[in-house]
Amino acid sequence: MAYSHSNKNFEKMLLQFITEEDPMLAMLKWLCEQLMEAEVTAKINASKSERTPQRSEYRSGYRVRRFDTRLGTMYLFVPKIRNGGYIPFFVTERKRSEVALMNVIHEAYINGVSTRKIERLAKSLGIDSISRSQVSQITKELNEQVQAFRERPLEGTYPVLWVDAVYEKIRAGRQVQNMAVAVVVGLDEAGRRDILAVEPMYEESEATYHVLFEKLKERGLKNVWLVVSDAHKGLANAVQKSFVGCSWQRCKVHFMRNILAHVPAKGKAAFAEKLKQIWLQPDMESAKMYAYHLMDTYEKQYPEAIKVLEAGLEDSLQFYAFERLDGRKISSTNVLERLHREIRRRTAVVGVFPSIDSYVRLVTTYLIEYSEEWSTGRSYIKAEHIQLTKEDRQNAA
Repeated sequence: MAYSHSNKNFEKMLLQFITEEDPMLAMLKWLCEQLMEAEVTAKINASKSERTPQRSEYRSGYRVRRFDTRLGTMYLFVPKIRNGGYIPFFVTERKRSEVALMNVIHEAYINGVSTRKIERLAKSLGIDSISRSQVSQITKELNEQVQAFRERPLEGTYPVLWVDAVYEKIRAGRQVQNMAVAVVVGLDEAGRRDILAVEPMYEESEATYHVLFEKLKERGLKNVWLVVSDAHKGLANAVQKSFVGCSWQRCKVHFMRNILAHVPAKGKAAFAEKLKQIWLQPDMESAKMYAYHLMDTYEKQYPEAIKVLEAGLEDSLQFYAFERLDGRKISSTNVLERLHREIRRRTAVVGVFPSIDSYVRLVTTYLIEYSEEWSTGRSYIKAEHIQLTKEDRQNAA
């Protein structure tokens, strides 16, 4: 009897789906949402509104996420978890093939390949259902997504920024030029990272960086405490103009490379080991004392290296002023180095890009994925440490 009752309910449900415009798509949407509810329940050890001592976390409403399938496009209500985030398992499982498909379309699109050829390329991945009209629609949506991401309002505050630029060969008429594309990563008050800007530049200068920072402010960026970057004079000057009261941290990793460039290969490893101890000291005063001792010891042996160290030391120690934050993470642009490696790996197959728009499109769509992962992942720096630093600054003002 139980089976008969269950079967009748199932038949009733099927009849409801039949009344939908696309019954198969409606069934798939229902199934995905049921799977998400079950997965979240298992993740937090409690069903919706259930009171139980085993509960490990709480729900926090829903977010709408577009999900493209071979049956069509669905808009799913994805459950949100208060801390830690949640990405449905079926999204991550299909991500690899979807990324592969998008890469094919990106690379073909930016090289001016016809939609007919793109369709054949997609089939080489085992994806047979993509059509020329779908390819055209995807490329249109890519442009819209890239524009929306690059122009989105910045809500809340981002106390720490990491800034760096990558260079790519871009075709401009009959010439091939090396063009800079600046990437800005911000740390919000919850301790999570976000991609704030992907900005092409014909040159790295104070003027171009000033324009970049002013655009970020127009989108809502405010209350920046610290900007971390390589030692580009124009960038440092632009930081002073755009963010009054903000500190500039010279990336210690790039700084070490600049110093070691003046040390012979034979002594490089030994000196590097001593050099890095500067930024491992417990506080700024100790770091300075150690650095001064190092300068006195090696001034005659490596005079040019010591000149570079002396000139840039103060700027490389600014992270010590934020003693509650993780010094390893705010003293260098390592957070951007990984992004740049992945960008170069993906762009290497292209060689020369036919336009700056094609390059920005490819890079931005990749960085959007990174931004989504960061938004649902673990905090990069503890939120309570950021809050305590905020209180320290308010009390000192």
